[in-house]
Amino acid sequence: MNMSKNGEVFLTWEDLWVTASSLKDGNKAILKGLTGYAKPGQLLAIMGPSGCGKSTLLDTIAGRLGSSTRQSGDILINGRKQTLAYGNSAYVTQEDTLMATLTVKEAVYYSAELQLPNSMPKSEKKQIADMTMKEMGLQDAMETRIGGWSGKGISGGQKRRVSICLEILTRPKLLFLDEPTSGLDSAASYYVMKTIASQCQGRTIIASIHQPSTEVFSLFHSLCLLSSGRTVYFGPANAAIEFFALSGYPCPTLQNPSDHFLKTINSDFDQDIEQGQTSWKSTEEVINILIKSYSDSDKYRAVQSQVAEICKQEGEILEKRSRASVTTQSLVLTRRSFVNMSRDLGYYWLRLAVYIVIAVGLGTIYYDVGFSYSSIQSRGSMLMFVATFITFMAIGGFSSFVEELKVFQREKLNGHYGSGSFVIANTLSAIPYLVLVSFIPGAIAYFLTGLQGGFEHFMCFALVLFTCMMLVESLMMIVASIVPNFLMGLITGAGIQAVMCLSGGFFRLSNELPRVFWKYPLHYVAFHKYAYQGLFKNEFEGLKIHDENMKGLIKGEDILKYNWEMDMDYSKWVDLAILLGMIILYRLLFLLLVKAGEKVKPAVRAIMSNSPQQINSAETPLHEFAA
Repeated sequence: MNMSKNGEVFLTWEDLWVTASSLKDGNKAILKGLTGYAKPGQLLAIMGPSGCGKSTLLDTIAGRLGSSTRQSGDILINGRKQTLAYGNSAYVTQEDTLMATLTVKEAVYYSAELQLPNSMPKSEKKQIADMTMKEMGLQDAMETRIGGWSGKGISGGQKRRVSICLEILTRPKLLFLDEPTSGLDSAASYYVMKTIASQCQGRTIIASIHQPSTEVFSLFHSLCLLSSGRTVYFGPANAAIEFFALSGYPCPTLQNPSDHFLKTINSDFDQDIEQGQTSWKSTEEVINILIKSYSDSDKYRAVQSQVAEICKQEGEILEKRSRASVTTQSLVLTRRSFVNMSRDLGYYWLRLAVYIVIAVGLGTIYYDVGFSYSSIQSRGSMLMFVATFITFMAIGGFSSFVEELKVFQREKLNGHYGSGSFVIANTLSAIPYLVLVSFIPGAIAYFLTGLQGGFEHFMCFALVLFTCMMLVESLMMIVASIVPNFLMGLITGAGIQAVMCLSGGFFRLSNELPRVFWKYPLHYVAFHKYAYQGLFKNEFEGLKIHDENMKGLIKGEDILKYNWEMDMDYSKWVDLAILLGMIILYRLLFLLLVKAGEKVKPAVRAIMSNSPQQINSAETPLHEFAA
């Protein structure tokens, strides 16, 4: 056998065990002593009932196992212990995590620019993208938007093919697919699997699949059949029917083979299964009979022999392929994110409309506030509302950001680009929209209220509003990276802002705040303190207020010092600079949290990759059946 010719990849796993740890159940074995292989030019299907370990096996051999699990056993690539390098392997997840606002062509073109190296001309990248879309049968849907939660788009089968298309742009030699037919009807499932099977030339393809139709089953070259984490069968797909028949469980005429296999080995429903004419056995007994039958068979010995032969002949070491530079990736991601934000009404456009309505309402309530003594409280309330509630509403774009974050997490996991490029791109693409949603409503509220005239005063007001909105978005990015779902993220983000604004110095003056927690450190950590100070200094410095009782004028500086207890040791521009510094700090914190996830998870995985412990002694490993 000629190994890894022209970069081909042979994958083997031997005596593979995986256990999951939980506080409630302790250690539970998910995979129990599995041995198998995948060869170039073949489609290996991993089948079995729900919860049998299909996705766990796929994640384990792809190097994507979660940090809460332990693994043991040997996984070799071309007979060597080596990690899967970028460009040589690709993984298509069960969920189609795509950018709903892009067309199919845009999604593939952007992905090609992100993944393919700078040395490749743009025309060649476009040619590869066009060719890949044609291979996937997407040429008629190229100009159609993908669609999703925000609106209708292409069909489920087409989305699945787009997901595959994005991952094979680099022409990987090893392709993993997690339940590629999930959620599709039988016709869509067949066309998706037929397209996948057509990609086998020189490529090793491994797919977990739940319940394929007869037509889909006929596309498989090899079959790995699992039940409760144990191998029931591994070998040529077309020989599985004969194996079941020889074991005493023949497939009825005209019945889908996969239906028969899954019905026979599904331990979730403990029922009696007919064996021959007169004998009936429980599902658990049948599974044990089939496992023993496989471990005693020539098929199992052939698998061991094949694995030994592949491991003996050490093939080439996979080298990481070059991809686009960080600068190119940042620019491409900025363009893509800008287009997404422009088309997603919920990202900024709806917020802009709501902000305009609120600004008009705010301006009419405080219309031409004047310079009387009562205007001190009116100005303060108006500025507080702007710094607190208008910026608070910046969390409205959280759902759209979460969708974009999902796409980032998938692409980062597949090695398309790094976290730094995403943070830079998200920041740059958001700036023009944040300028719109801060300057337009800001101008309406500012001039209707009749605040201090002059370009400098308005610019300071609008810039403080802009930085506050960007700060809230940065805060929600941090929340999104920590909190597991959208609803919890909204509640957490809103709660953090509510606590911050309480300590900002308006609802309770800074000198009256309780010293523990509220003043030290929260008052100095909350961005509301600097937003209030910047806006109040901008409005009251140089202002003269008429005091009807004293028949005189009150200086704005005195109001700031005695009424609002503002820190007058530095100017409003310093407050603005502090807010800008906080934006940088928040964005860096988000980057560090994402990076920490990248570093911590592999380290935890390495620590946890010891021999599984505390496995139930009643769970008999496969090699014991073979003994």
